[in-house]
Amino acid sequence: MAVNSEGNHSLFKGRNLSIILHLVIWLVVFILPTYLLYIDSRNDTTFLYSSLIQTLLFAIVFYANYLWLTPRLFLRKKILLYFLASFFMVAASTYISNASFTKLHSDSHRGPDVKEFRPGIQPPIIPFSPPDTRFVERKRPSKNWPIYNFIITTLFISGFGMGLCYSDKFREQEKSRKEAEKEKLQTELAFLKNQINPHFFFNTLNNIYSLVQTSVGEGQKAILQLSKLMRYLLYETEKGDKLLSHEIEFMKTYIELMKLRISEKVTITENFPEQFQDVSLPPLLFLPFIENAFKHGISYRRPSFIFIALDSTREGIVFTCRNSIGNKAENVPSSDSGIGLENVRKRLLLLFPETHQLLVTETDDSYEIQLKIDFPSHQQI
Repeated sequence: MAVNSEGNHSLFKGRNLSIILHLVIWLVVFILPTYLLYIDSRNDTTFLYSSLIQTLLFAIVFYANYLWLTPRLFLRKKILLYFLASFFMVAASTYISNASFTKLHSDSHRGPDVKEFRPGIQPPIIPFSPPDTRFVERKRPSKNWPIYNFIITTLFISGFGMGLCYSDKFREQEKSRKEAEKEKLQTELAFLKNQINPHFFFNTLNNIYSLVQTSVGEGQKAILQLSKLMRYLLYETEKGDKLLSHEIEFMKTYIELMKLRISEKVTITENFPEQFQDVSLPPLLFLPFIENAFKHGISYRRPSFIFIALDSTREGIVFTCRNSIGNKAENVPSSDSGIGLENVRKRLLLLFPETHQLLVTETDDSYEIQLKIDFPSHQQI
């Protein structure tokens, strides 16, 4: 069984980072302020021990909610059991905190409150001073205030642990959803590409078969042209996106191959730029339009035309393909028409769902498509 060492390494790295972040948060939020207050209170060990015990209880409440109660009870729709367990945990933590505070406080005040005077030493005489009545009316804080404060803090930490667990679960689901969508996209693109390639070879081989019957030399030339196209399709397009310059070279080779079988009545006009924005894009994106132009726009009885143009700028790509409409009797059966065009529509929706525009204009004697693909701002140079 194969082991993905890189994936395991990144997984452990992510876990270690999460643990470090948790430790830093507890250190900065609870432990460090407690230590600073301990120093400021002239080394009051009772306060230090009590605060550390409370911090430990806070940590237990948080991780119990984060690692156990929320994923095992709340996220599994066991709401009542979750709240009962949370109430018991908060009550137990409050009891432990109060008992430890009482124990530490009683130990720190153990012993006589009045100093014993040794013989021969008179106690100091403290002059009488009238009581200060400015603060007589001030109410003392409730003795139960530390308990209330602990309960409120515990409830807040418990809720934070539940929220963080829910957030992590949602983030994992969102990541899984995006990975599933990406895998689906790749599968559909591979399926569409496999449909395009047989369709292309089917048309091209038919053309070469017709050409060989009239001219062996021209047929051999067409076979060489086809071998270049096959090499590009079988090896180059499997590597992912291709440069626009390679696609333009491919389209030029395909057009030259198609010219070998057409008559002088067909006027072919190409307008590919000499200088352009050479960007990467999915392969064979424009081929179906050119295929359909040669397939449905050529007439052997009357003059016809094909016009192909492409422009690439910083803003995007504009591809135009216009052809005359040949006689229906001269075209291939209608059941075979439109396969490439339908595939490219699907590919555009998958690859450029919001950044493309496909315009189709049809008249009595011409058919035109114009494809605009906008570049995202971060790809513009």
